[in-house]
Amino acid sequence: MKQIILSTLMVALLLGCASTQDVPEKMSDESIFALPVPETEREFRAVWIATVANIDWPSTPGLTTERQKAELRAQLDRSKALGLNAVVFQVRPATDAIYQSDIEPWSEYLTGKQGVGPDPMYDPLAFVIEEAHKRGLELHAWFNPFRSRHSSGSHELSDQHIQNHKPHLVRDYGLHLWLDPGEPESRDYSVRVMLDVVKRYNVDGIHIDDYFYPYKERDADGELIDFPDEDSYNRYVAEFGEIERNDWRRQNVDMFVEQLYKELRELDDEVRFGISPFGIWRPGYPEGIEGFDAYEEIYADALLWLQNGWLDYFTPQLYWPIEQEAQSYSRLLNWWHEMNAYDRHLWPGNFTSRVGDRWPAQEVIDQIGLTRAQPGATGNVHFSMRAFMRDPDNLNERLMEDVY
Repeated sequence: MKQIILSTLMVALLLGCASTQDVPEKMSDESIFALPVPETEREFRAVWIATVANIDWPSTPGLTTERQKAELRAQLDRSKALGLNAVVFQVRPATDAIYQSDIEPWSEYLTGKQGVGPDPMYDPLAFVIEEAHKRGLELHAWFNPFRSRHSSGSHELSDQHIQNHKPHLVRDYGLHLWLDPGEPESRDYSVRVMLDVVKRYNVDGIHIDDYFYPYKERDADGELIDFPDEDSYNRYVAEFGEIERNDWRRQNVDMFVEQLYKELRELDDEVRFGISPFGIWRPGYPEGIEGFDAYEEIYADALLWLQNGWLDYFTPQLYWPIEQEAQSYSRLLNWWHEMNAYDRHLWPGNFTSRVGDRWPAQEVIDQIGLTRAQPGATGNVHFSMRAFMRDPDNLNERLMEDVY
């Protein structure tokens, strides 16, 4: 524990602030650090394959089983040809399943109707794991912990959907449905869903992104909508005492991340756990950085999770061009490295899908170069697969010949 305390003091010095409000305080039980981070003997070269709203796969709902399989094979073949070695495959877009589950319904992004599986029946997750491993690619299962219906989804929910059997956990928020992270049962439920996959599938990693509490929405009058968690907040205060509501929300997410990491380590110490948060912790860290405040707006204290070592790899979404000083790629990457007290794998995320639209291919090439030049950073994760299938600005040839 002495090492943990020292690392916190180091953070305070690096951040240049004496206020404990600005520095992560909550320290983990030492037992969480009993197991080492799984080693990686090669540069991590990964791509996200998003299923929500059919961003990457399947190209549209309702394709035949053979067409779905063919599209996946083509994407994995492309990944292999590019020199990638991992795919991060979205298996739970919104309390639904891109795999055979007894807990949650089949996703509507597969067949067009939630709760209806592929015909002829097959298990997409089992299939993609087998096909990825044949090609020497790791397969990381990507989950959304609390989103329960995406704005692109229909309003026809399966009888198996959590809204229909645990409605006390689900909140209506703008265009979405959302599990309330302030309900301990919500956190336990999502952890159970993820551990179920680890028990039944040969995945190499479990991955969550930047959606904990929802990004804020506005009503028809343009007013910000507050997340409707009054009941869970008031129950907590009645039992445990006063706490500022935003601090309580952050605490809920912190408890979820710690619980998931600890239970995953206890279940299988070979499966890696990764988080890809918004790339800026707070404006001003490091000095001169501006932009969205994920700490205050979506209650995500990614610095705390990294400082406590509650993950095996850290993938901050550095989704800005190198020359954009207010969100400097190199300075943010170096800052996250300096905050990495337990030497977790640092694999930044890159917005590769902007090539051909807002960036030339050279931007991504240069970002990979900056990552390789950064001590402590040993890979990149590209968002998303559609960029490589479309190949804008000769991106694929550049990657194959010059980079990978």
